[in-house]
Amino acid sequence: MMVSHNEIVTMVYKAFTGLHREVGEADVIATMVAELQMAGLDGIKHFNNATPYILTEIDTPIDIVHQEEGAIRLDLHGSSLACHLPTIIDYALEKMGDSAHFYIYLQNCHNRWLAYSELVGLAAKGFACLAKWDNGSVPKHTLFTLNKDFVYPDLYFFDKAQSNYNTNDMVIEIATQNFDIESDIQHFDRKISTDELFETHQRAWKEGIYVDDAQWETLKKTAAAILVENSEESSKGAGGV
Repeated sequence: MMVSHNEIVTMVYKAFTGLHREVGEADVIATMVAELQMAGLDGIKHFNNATPYILTEIDTPIDIVHQEEGAIRLDLHGSSLACHLPTIIDYALEKMGDSAHFYIYLQNCHNRWLAYSELVGLAAKGFACLAKWDNGSVPKHTLFTLNKDFVYPDLYFFDKAQSNYNTNDMVIEIATQNFDIESDIQHFDRKISTDELFETHQRAWKEGIYVDDAQWETLKKTAAAILVENSEESSKGAGGV
């Protein structure tokens, strides 16, 4: 089915608001999902898959495991990356200052695909960005690279794991110059180019955003179920039966 950007934002906003999380801004996360869906990268599916975890995870502060000049390592304690990444990026850019390069090592997080819109936004600030993570299923490894002066990234997928870190980790590199990725992209199995993403994005604005019917129904049911539950609890609190 085809839906609009606003419809996705509204539905995800309702669903996330109903989770009553202390961290994470509903409007920002709704935009993350919508932008990923517009790129043809299954934003709603990723959000649906993460909702049960977001619903049950504990609101725990991020721990700084290690910090040095040009790098920071953070432990998210199994939390959704979507709830924390905007703050993490702001903090990293502040620490980066006038440096040419900065590493962000993220441990124990999920929902890593929803980092897409925040990473794309770095290009508008004049930075190049590279992100990579291992997956528990094929593709075993994903590489996101966005050069300066580009609006959309190149995405490389590998059927074999390329790194040794945990499948709940992610590495983000921010730089003032473009990356040399020739050694990183050897033997990739599939690629989505910046041109393909541009075309998909433009088509979505003109024709609407394609969403799998089953995924849309799941999102609607999640939002509706949470809203009904909240209304019932509110009524009890107000003396209702």
